[in-house]
Amino acid sequence: MEQSKINRINELAKKSKKIGLTPEELVEQKELRAEFIRDFRGNLEAQLDNVYIEHADGSKEKLQKKNP
Repeated sequence: MEQSKINRINELAKKSKKIGLTPEELVEQKELRAEFIRDFRGNLEAQLDNVYIEHADGSKEKLQKKNP
C-alpha cells in the first residue's frame, strides 16, 4: 500500500475523532482500511511461508498452515 493511502487513513481517523466524517469519507475510510488489512495479511502470510522450525536434532521443518 502506498504511503499516501496510509496517510489518508490517518487523516480520516483524526478527522472522525474531531468533527466526524461525511458519508463519502466513511465509505472511503472503509475501503482504505479493507485494502490495508488485505495487504497486511498478504505480507504476513508471505513472511510465515518462509518460517522453519528447527528441532533439537538439527533438522528443519517448514511451518505448516493450520486448517480451520
